[in-house]
Amino acid sequence: MYRFLLTPRWWGINVFVVLAIPFCIFMGSWQLGRFEDRVQDHETASAQQESTDRGAARPLAELLPVDKATVGRQATVTGRYDDQLLVPERELDDREGFYVLTLLRTDGGQALPVVRGWLPGEPDPAKAPDPPTGEVTVTGALQAAESPGSNGVSGRSGWPAGQTGAISAATLLNLVPYDVHDAWVTLNEGDSGMRAVPVSAPQGTGLDLKAFQNLGYTAEWFAFVGFVIFMWFRLLRREVELARDAELGLVADEEDGGQTPGTGPDTGTGKGADTGTDDDAGAGKGPARDARTSPSNA
Repeated sequence: MYRFLLTPRWWGINVFVVLAIPFCIFMGSWQLGRFEDRVQDHETASAQQESTDRGAARPLAELLPVDKATVGRQATVTGRYDDQLLVPERELDDREGFYVLTLLRTDGGQALPVVRGWLPGEPDPAKAPDPPTGEVTVTGALQAAESPGSNGVSGRSGWPAGQTGAISAATLLNLVPYDVHDAWVTLNEGDSGMRAVPVSAPQGTGLDLKAFQNLGYTAEWFAFVGFVIFMWFRLLRREVELARDAELGLVADEEDGGQTPGTGPDTGTGKGADTGTDDDAGAGKGPARDARTSPSNA
């Protein structure tokens, strides 16, 4: 009854099932792992935001390049303040304002963007206090470079002179004539009466839409496993039923032309044959009747 499993058609079906099930399980497990990684990153970022105390401040060079492990850690660097820029459209406590960003020139030649604080209202250079003069040593939380259009950063372009939409080396290199670190520092205490900017989580570490997309893809891949198994059993059951019907004679073989038993072509015993017999009999009766009425017999 199960000999059909050895046919080329079923060989192809079985090979597809054997390959599809582990592939779907692998993809579902991978998507689940991506979701778990994002959850772990979110928990780590939340813990970093709850406290900016990262122990003793370390030199900036020991914390670069910035990654998930170093974001939010206390960094210290010495240099002289140079150009000052404003970063508009930044919210703090549901109020819109702007960052005061000052570039700190270090002995290494590169400048470090330092957010000295936040002020409410529209960006106005007259509102921003001047940076301290001379050599200074700043200590604050290390932050990763921002990307325009993500993580709440404005994606606008064409900002007025003295303003920038994102804090990153890619945007600042077009505004200042010296190299800039692809990182920035937010002071633990606002400078000159400004409010300190809190530590922000690195991009891609929150439970955002992408995280829940990973969870949805996980469910889809495992659903595919169930669908493949269901369809295989459904096809198997159909083939078994057809084979059983064929053994019981309920399904005609293809060689019989699809006709059920006992319904073959006419064998000459039908109405056509009876009609032929009646015609022959009628033909015999005709001459006999003529003989009885012939004058010669009278």
